[in-house]
Amino acid sequence: MKALSLSKGESTTKTKNELKAEEAAESERRRARKELELFGQEHDHRPGALSANETWWCQQYLWLKNQGYLLRSRYAPDWVPSWEGTERNPFTCEDGRSMRFGQVMDATRVSDGLYVSLKIVKKSRHPYEVEIGQCFMSEPLASHPKNHCVPFLDVLSPPNDEDRQLIVMPLLLPFARPPFDTFGEVIECVRQLFEGLLFMHNNHVAHRDCMWMNIMMDAKDLYAEPYHPVDPLMKRNFSGHARHYTRTQRPPKYYFIDFGLSRRYDPSKGTPLEYPIFGGDKSVPEFQNNTNVPVNPFPTDVYYLGNVIKEEFMETKTGFDFLKPLVDDMVQNDPNARPTMDVVVERFDLIRQQLSSWKLRSRVIARDEDIFETLYRTVTHLRRRIGFIIKRAPAVPRFQD
Repeated sequence: MKALSLSKGESTTKTKNELKAEEAAESERRRARKELELFGQEHDHRPGALSANETWWCQQYLWLKNQGYLLRSRYAPDWVPSWEGTERNPFTCEDGRSMRFGQVMDATRVSDGLYVSLKIVKKSRHPYEVEIGQCFMSEPLASHPKNHCVPFLDVLSPPNDEDRQLIVMPLLLPFARPPFDTFGEVIECVRQLFEGLLFMHNNHVAHRDCMWMNIMMDAKDLYAEPYHPVDPLMKRNFSGHARHYTRTQRPPKYYFIDFGLSRRYDPSKGTPLEYPIFGGDKSVPEFQNNTNVPVNPFPTDVYYLGNVIKEEFMETKTGFDFLKPLVDDMVQNDPNARPTMDVVVERFDLIRQQLSSWKLRSRVIARDEDIFETLYRTVTHLRRRIGFIIKRAPAVPRFQD
Protein backbone atom coordinates (compact mmCIF):
# COMPACT_ATOMS: atom_id res chain seq x y z
CA MET A 1 0.00 0.00 0.00
CA LYS A 2 2.79 2.39 0.86
CA ALA A 3 4.39 1.99 -2.56
CA LEU A 4 1.14 3.11 -4.20
CA SER A 5 1.14 6.42 -2.32
CA LEU A 6 4.65 7.56 -3.22
CA SER A 7 4.82 11.25 -3.91
CA LYS A 8 6.73 12.73 -6.80
CA GLY A 9 9.58 13.74 -4.49
CA GLU A 10 9.81 10.23 -3.09
CA SER A 11 9.97 8.79 -6.59
CA THR A 12 12.87 11.11 -7.41
CA THR A 13 14.65 10.03 -4.24
CA LYS A 14 14.27 6.40 -5.24
CA THR A 15 15.79 7.17 -8.62
CA LYS A 16 18.75 8.89 -6.95
CA ASN A 17 19.17 5.96 -4.60
CA GLU A 18 19.23 3.63 -7.58
CA LEU A 19 21.90 5.80 -9.18
CA LYS A 20 23.92 5.68 -5.96
CA ALA A 21 23.57 1.89 -5.90
CA GLU A 22 24.89 1.76 -9.46
CA GLU A 23 27.78 3.99 -8.38
CA ALA A 24 28.54 1.61 -5.50
CA ALA A 25 28.34 -1.36 -7.90
CA GLU A 26 30.78 0.33 -10.23
CA SER A 27 33.07 0.95 -7.26
CA GLU A 28 32.84 -2.75 -6.42
CA ARG A 29 33.84 -3.63 -9.98
CA ARG A 30 36.78 -1.22 -9.70
CA ARG A 31 37.73 -2.88 -6.43
CA ALA A 32 37.63 -6.33 -8.05
CA ARG A 33 39.81 -5.10 -10.92
CA LYS A 34 42.29 -3.61 -8.43
CA GLU A 35 42.43 -6.88 -6.50
CA LEU A 36 43.05 -8.83 -9.69
CA GLU A 37 45.81 -6.40 -10.64
CA LEU A 38 47.38 -6.43 -7.17
CA PHE A 39 47.08 -10.12 -6.33
CA GLY A 40 46.62 -11.88 -9.67
CA GLN A 41 43.85 -14.24 -8.53
CA GLU A 42 40.08 -14.27 -8.22
CA HIS A 43 38.29 -14.19 -4.88
CA ASP A 44 37.46 -17.52 -3.21
CA HIS A 45 33.79 -17.14 -2.22
CA ARG A 46 33.52 -20.09 0.18
CA PRO A 47 32.18 -18.96 3.57
CA GLY A 48 35.06 -17.93 5.83
CA ALA A 49 37.76 -18.93 3.33
CA LEU A 50 40.82 -16.77 2.82
CA SER A 51 40.66 -14.92 -0.46
CA ALA A 52 43.63 -14.46 -2.78
CA ASN A 53 44.27 -10.95 -1.52
CA GLU A 54 44.10 -12.13 2.11
CA THR A 55 46.66 -14.82 1.32
CA TRP A 56 49.05 -12.06 0.28
CA TRP A 57 48.53 -10.35 3.63
CA CYS A 58 49.12 -13.67 5.41
CA GLN A 59 52.47 -13.85 3.66
CA GLN A 60 53.36 -10.44 5.10
CA TYR A 61 52.29 -11.33 8.69
CA LEU A 62 55.74 -11.94 10.20
CA TRP A 63 57.37 -9.08 8.29
CA LEU A 64 54.67 -6.66 9.42
CA LYS A 65 55.04 -7.90 13.00
CA ASN A 66 58.74 -7.10 12.79
CA GLN A 67 57.82 -3.64 11.53
CA GLY A 68 55.61 -3.13 14.60
CA TYR A 69 52.16 -3.92 13.16
CA LEU A 70 50.11 -6.98 14.15
CA LEU A 71 47.39 -8.38 11.90
CA ARG A 72 44.35 -10.16 13.37
CA SER A 73 44.60 -13.88 14.17
CA ARG A 74 42.88 -14.76 10.88
CA TYR A 75 46.09 -13.84 9.06
CA ALA A 76 48.58 -15.55 11.38
CA PRO A 77 50.64 -18.43 9.89
CA ASP A 78 49.26 -20.88 12.45
CA TRP A 79 45.62 -19.77 12.16
CA VAL A 80 42.99 -22.44 12.74
CA PRO A 81 39.42 -21.23 12.01
CA SER A 82 37.45 -20.98 15.26
CA TRP A 83 34.42 -22.62 13.65
CA GLU A 84 36.38 -25.64 12.41
CA GLY A 85 34.92 -28.87 13.80
CA THR A 86 31.74 -27.10 14.93
CA GLU A 87 28.41 -26.22 13.34
CA ARG A 88 28.95 -22.50 13.82
CA ASN A 89 28.43 -20.19 10.86
CA PRO A 90 31.77 -18.55 9.91
CA PHE A 91 30.03 -15.19 9.58
CA THR A 92 29.13 -15.24 13.27
CA CYS A 93 32.80 -15.66 14.24
CA GLU A 94 35.32 -12.84 14.66
CA ASP A 95 37.85 -14.59 12.44
CA GLY A 96 35.30 -15.53 9.79
CA ARG A 97 34.90 -12.10 8.23
CA SER A 98 37.12 -11.14 5.30
CA MET A 99 38.05 -7.59 4.37
CA ARG A 100 35.83 -6.03 1.72
CA PHE A 101 38.64 -4.09 0.03
CA GLY A 102 41.65 -6.30 -0.54
CA GLN A 103 44.09 -3.41 -0.91
CA VAL A 104 43.24 -2.20 2.63
CA MET A 105 43.91 -4.20 5.80
CA ASP A 106 43.46 -3.40 9.49
CA ALA A 107 46.20 -3.94 12.07
CA THR A 108 47.27 -2.99 15.58
CA ARG A 109 50.33 -0.84 16.18
CA VAL A 110 52.31 -2.85 18.71
CA SER A 111 53.97 0.14 20.39
CA ASP A 112 50.74 1.66 21.74
CA GLY A 113 47.83 -0.59 20.71
CA LEU A 114 46.46 1.92 18.17
CA TYR A 115 44.18 0.37 15.56
CA VAL A 116 45.36 1.31 12.08
CA SER A 117 44.70 0.66 8.40
CA LEU A 118 47.32 -0.50 5.91
CA LYS A 119 46.75 0.45 2.28
CA ILE A 120 48.63 -0.98 -0.71
CA VAL A 121 49.72 1.63 -3.22
CA LYS A 122 51.38 0.74 -6.51
CA LYS A 123 53.84 3.47 -7.44
CA SER A 124 53.48 2.62 -11.12
CA ARG A 125 49.74 3.30 -10.94
CA HIS A 126 49.54 6.14 -8.38
CA PRO A 127 52.98 7.76 -8.29
CA TYR A 128 51.93 10.86 -6.31
CA GLU A 129 49.73 9.42 -3.54
CA VAL A 130 52.48 8.93 -0.96
CA GLU A 131 54.14 12.23 -1.86
CA ILE A 132 50.95 14.23 -1.37
CA GLY A 133 50.01 12.47 1.86
CA GLN A 134 53.47 13.04 3.29
CA CYS A 135 53.30 16.68 2.25
CA PHE A 136 50.30 17.18 4.53
CA MET A 137 52.14 15.30 7.29
CA SER A 138 55.03 17.79 7.24
CA GLU A 139 55.05 20.88 9.44
CA PRO A 140 53.51 23.37 9.60
CA LEU A 141 50.70 21.62 7.67
CA ALA A 142 50.53 18.51 9.86
CA SER A 143 49.47 20.32 13.04
CA HIS A 144 47.24 22.87 11.32
CA PRO A 145 43.68 22.60 12.75
CA LYS A 146 42.15 22.94 9.26
CA ASN A 147 44.09 19.99 7.87
CA HIS A 148 41.58 17.19 7.20
CA CYS A 149 43.83 15.00 5.06
CA VAL A 150 44.11 11.52 6.52
CA PRO A 151 47.37 11.24 8.48
CA PHE A 152 50.07 9.00 7.02
CA LEU A 153 51.53 7.51 10.19
CA ASP A 154 54.13 5.46 8.35
CA VAL A 155 55.06 4.28 4.85
CA LEU A 156 56.44 0.75 4.52
CA SER A 157 58.14 -0.98 1.60
CA PRO A 158 57.41 -4.73 1.41
CA PRO A 159 60.49 -6.91 0.83
CA ASN A 160 61.30 -7.95 -2.74
CA ASP A 161 58.68 -5.64 -4.22
CA GLU A 162 59.91 -2.34 -5.60
CA ASP A 163 56.49 -1.23 -6.87
CA ARG A 164 54.34 -1.60 -3.75
CA GLN A 165 54.20 0.64 -0.73
CA LEU A 166 52.05 0.28 2.38
CA ILE A 167 50.55 3.45 3.82
CA VAL A 168 49.77 3.26 7.54
CA MET A 169 46.74 5.37 8.54
CA PRO A 170 44.35 5.52 11.50
CA LEU A 171 41.46 3.05 11.37
CA LEU A 172 38.50 5.07 10.05
CA LEU A 173 34.78 4.62 9.33
CA PRO A 174 32.55 6.02 6.54
CA PHE A 175 31.60 9.56 7.54
CA ALA A 176 27.81 8.99 7.68
CA ARG A 177 27.76 5.76 9.70
CA PRO A 178 26.43 5.62 12.37
CA PRO A 179 23.68 8.05 11.28
CA PHE A 180 23.63 11.71 12.26
CA ASP A 181 21.28 12.55 15.13
CA THR A 182 20.86 16.35 14.83
CA PHE A 183 21.21 19.14 12.29
CA GLY A 184 23.96 20.58 14.45
CA GLU A 185 25.98 17.40 13.97
CA VAL A 186 25.60 17.68 10.19
CA ILE A 187 26.59 21.35 10.29
CA GLU A 188 29.81 20.44 12.09
CA CYS A 189 30.56 17.71 9.56
CA VAL A 190 29.99 20.02 6.60
CA ARG A 191 32.06 22.77 8.27
CA GLN A 192 35.01 20.42 8.63
CA LEU A 193 34.71 19.16 5.05
CA PHE A 194 34.49 22.66 3.60
CA GLU A 195 37.47 23.93 5.58
CA GLY A 196 39.42 20.75 4.79
CA LEU A 197 38.98 21.05 1.03
CA LEU A 198 39.77 24.78 1.21
CA PHE A 199 42.95 23.89 3.10
CA MET A 200 43.98 21.53 0.31
CA HIS A 201 43.20 24.13 -2.36
CA ASN A 202 45.09 26.86 -0.46
CA ASN A 203 48.09 24.54 -0.57
CA HIS A 204 47.65 24.10 -4.32
CA VAL A 205 46.42 20.49 -4.16
CA ALA A 206 43.31 19.29 -6.01
CA HIS A 207 41.85 16.06 -4.64
CA ARG A 208 40.11 15.10 -7.90
CA ASP A 209 38.04 12.29 -6.34
CA CYS A 210 36.45 13.70 -3.16
CA MET A 211 33.21 11.75 -3.50
CA TRP A 212 31.31 10.15 -0.61
CA MET A 213 33.42 6.98 -0.36
CA ASN A 214 36.58 9.06 0.09
CA ILE A 215 35.27 10.93 3.14
CA MET A 216 35.80 9.16 6.45
CA MET A 217 35.81 9.89 10.17
CA ASP A 218 37.91 8.88 13.14
CA ALA A 219 35.29 7.11 15.28
CA LYS A 220 37.49 5.64 18.00
CA ASP A 221 36.08 8.04 20.64
CA LEU A 222 32.54 7.71 19.28
CA TYR A 223 32.32 4.07 20.35
CA ALA A 224 32.07 2.85 23.94
CA GLU A 225 34.28 -0.12 23.06
CA PRO A 226 36.38 -0.98 19.98
CA TYR A 227 34.33 -1.96 16.94
CA HIS A 228 35.19 -4.72 14.50
CA PRO A 229 36.94 -3.33 11.40
CA VAL A 230 34.89 -5.49 9.00
CA ASP A 231 31.54 -5.22 10.81
CA PRO A 232 31.42 -2.01 12.89
CA LEU A 233 28.03 -3.02 14.30
CA MET A 234 29.86 -5.65 16.34
CA LYS A 235 32.44 -5.39 19.10
CA ARG A 236 35.96 -6.15 18.00
CA ASN A 237 35.85 -9.59 19.69
CA PHE A 238 32.35 -10.27 18.31
CA SER A 239 30.97 -10.70 21.84
CA GLY A 240 27.99 -8.45 21.09
CA HIS A 241 26.88 -5.25 19.39
CA ALA A 242 29.21 -2.26 19.64
CA ARG A 243 27.59 0.63 21.51
CA HIS A 244 28.26 4.16 20.34
CA TYR A 245 27.57 7.71 21.51
CA THR A 246 26.02 10.47 19.44
CA ARG A 247 28.23 12.99 17.68
CA THR A 248 26.90 15.61 20.11
CA GLN A 249 28.46 13.64 22.96
CA ARG A 250 31.69 12.74 21.17
CA PRO A 251 32.33 14.95 18.11
CA PRO A 252 34.57 13.11 15.60
CA LYS A 253 37.08 14.49 13.12
CA TYR A 254 36.36 13.99 9.43
CA TYR A 255 39.02 13.22 6.84
CA PHE A 256 39.58 13.11 3.10
CA ILE A 257 41.28 9.90 2.01
CA ASP A 258 42.68 8.40 -1.22
CA PHE A 259 45.06 10.79 -2.96
CA GLY A 260 45.63 8.43 -5.88
CA LEU A 261 44.27 10.96 -8.40
CA SER A 262 45.33 14.07 -6.48
CA ARG A 263 47.88 16.52 -7.86
CA ARG A 264 49.89 19.41 -6.45
CA TYR A 265 50.43 22.42 -8.70
CA ASP A 266 52.92 25.25 -8.98
CA PRO A 267 50.92 28.49 -8.59
CA SER A 268 53.54 30.43 -10.56
CA LYS A 269 52.53 28.51 -13.68
CA GLY A 270 48.98 29.85 -13.70
CA THR A 271 45.69 27.98 -13.72
CA PRO A 272 46.27 24.23 -13.95
CA LEU A 273 44.52 22.23 -16.66
CA GLU A 274 44.00 18.47 -16.55
CA TYR A 275 42.34 16.06 -18.93
CA PRO A 276 39.21 14.56 -17.34
CA ILE A 277 39.81 11.47 -15.27
CA PHE A 278 36.80 9.69 -13.82
CA GLY A 279 36.85 8.93 -10.11
CA GLY A 280 33.98 7.40 -8.16
CA ASP A 281 31.42 10.09 -9.08
CA LYS A 282 30.73 9.81 -12.81
CA SER A 283 28.28 12.72 -12.96
CA VAL A 284 30.75 15.63 -13.35
CA PRO A 285 29.15 17.87 -16.02
CA GLU A 286 32.42 18.99 -17.64
CA PHE A 287 33.44 15.35 -18.16
CA GLN A 288 30.33 14.35 -20.08
CA ASN A 289 30.89 15.79 -23.55
CA ASN A 290 34.58 15.85 -24.47
CA THR A 291 37.22 14.09 -22.43
CA ASN A 292 39.91 15.46 -24.76
CA VAL A 293 39.53 19.00 -23.44
CA PRO A 294 41.59 19.78 -20.30
CA VAL A 295 39.79 21.56 -17.46
CA ASN A 296 40.67 23.25 -14.18
CA PRO A 297 40.49 20.51 -11.48
CA PHE A 298 39.64 22.87 -8.60
CA PRO A 299 36.04 23.67 -9.67
CA THR A 300 35.57 19.93 -10.22
CA ASP A 301 36.46 19.38 -6.54
CA VAL A 302 33.78 21.91 -5.62
CA TYR A 303 31.27 19.92 -7.66
CA TYR A 304 32.27 16.62 -6.04
CA LEU A 305 31.81 17.91 -2.50
CA GLY A 306 28.60 19.76 -3.31
CA ASN A 307 27.21 16.57 -4.82
CA VAL A 308 28.11 14.62 -1.66
CA ILE A 309 26.03 17.02 0.43
CA LYS A 310 23.22 17.00 -2.11
CA GLU A 311 22.97 13.20 -2.25
CA GLU A 312 23.76 12.36 1.37
CA PHE A 313 21.59 14.99 3.06
CA MET A 314 19.34 17.06 0.80
CA GLU A 315 17.90 14.22 -1.29
CA THR A 316 17.62 11.57 1.41
CA LYS A 317 16.77 13.66 4.51
CA THR A 318 14.17 16.32 5.22
CA GLY A 319 14.76 19.90 6.39
CA PHE A 320 17.96 20.80 4.52
CA ASP A 321 16.45 23.40 2.20
CA PHE A 322 18.61 26.07 3.85
CA LEU A 323 21.62 24.56 2.04
CA LYS A 324 19.98 24.51 -1.39
CA PRO A 325 21.17 27.88 -2.78
CA LEU A 326 24.79 27.17 -1.87
CA VAL A 327 24.79 23.54 -3.04
CA ASP A 328 22.99 24.44 -6.28
CA ASP A 329 25.81 26.87 -7.05
CA MET A 330 28.44 24.24 -6.21
CA VAL A 331 26.99 21.67 -8.62
CA GLN A 332 25.95 23.90 -11.51
CA ASN A 333 26.95 22.73 -14.97
CA ASP A 334 29.35 25.56 -15.79
CA PRO A 335 32.53 24.96 -13.74
CA ASN A 336 33.60 28.59 -14.18
CA ALA A 337 30.40 29.76 -12.48
CA ARG A 338 30.91 27.63 -9.36
CA PRO A 339 32.11 29.42 -6.23
CA THR A 340 35.67 28.84 -5.08
CA MET A 341 36.07 27.03 -1.76
CA ASP A 342 36.88 30.25 0.12
CA VAL A 343 33.55 31.68 -1.05
CA VAL A 344 31.82 28.41 -0.12
CA VAL A 345 33.24 28.63 3.41
CA GLU A 346 32.15 32.28 3.79
CA ARG A 347 28.62 31.60 2.57
CA PHE A 348 28.26 28.50 4.72
CA ASP A 349 29.33 30.44 7.82
CA LEU A 350 26.57 32.99 7.16
CA ILE A 351 24.04 30.19 6.70
CA ARG A 352 25.10 28.56 9.96
CA GLN A 353 24.75 31.82 11.90
CA GLN A 354 21.13 32.14 10.77
CA LEU A 355 20.09 28.74 12.12
CA SER A 356 18.32 28.74 15.48
CA SER A 357 19.34 26.57 18.41
CA TRP A 358 15.98 24.80 18.06
CA LYS A 359 16.75 23.90 14.44
CA LEU A 360 20.30 22.79 15.23
CA ARG A 361 19.09 20.49 18.03
CA SER A 362 16.30 19.05 15.89
CA ARG A 363 16.47 15.45 14.72
CA VAL A 364 17.63 14.52 11.22
CA ILE A 365 14.81 12.52 9.62
CA ALA A 366 15.23 10.24 6.60
CA ARG A 367 12.70 10.68 3.81
CA ASP A 368 11.92 6.95 3.80
CA GLU A 369 11.35 6.72 7.57
CA ASP A 370 8.00 5.11 8.37
CA ILE A 371 5.57 6.32 11.04
CA PHE A 372 6.62 3.74 13.65
CA GLU A 373 10.29 4.64 13.27
CA THR A 374 9.37 8.30 13.52
CA LEU A 375 7.42 7.83 16.76
CA TYR A 376 10.13 5.75 18.43
CA ARG A 377 13.06 7.88 17.33
CA THR A 378 11.31 11.15 18.16
CA VAL A 379 10.68 10.04 21.73
CA THR A 380 14.25 8.84 22.28
CA HIS A 381 15.63 11.96 20.63
CA LEU A 382 13.56 14.29 22.84
CA ARG A 383 14.90 12.49 25.90
CA ARG A 384 18.48 13.03 24.73
CA ARG A 385 17.74 16.61 23.70
CA ILE A 386 16.43 17.60 27.12
CA GLY A 387 19.51 16.07 28.70
CA PHE A 388 21.85 17.99 26.40
CA ILE A 389 20.06 21.27 27.12
CA ILE A 390 20.28 20.67 30.87
CA LYS A 391 23.99 19.86 30.55
CA ARG A 392 24.43 22.90 28.25
CA ALA A 393 25.94 20.80 25.50
CA PRO A 394 26.49 23.00 22.42
CA ALA A 395 23.92 22.73 19.63
CA VAL A 396 26.81 22.45 17.18
CA PRO A 397 29.21 19.92 18.72
CA ARG A 398 32.55 21.25 17.51
CA PHE A 399 35.50 18.90 17.30
CA GLN A 400 38.50 19.95 19.37
CA ASP A 401 42.00 18.60 18.64
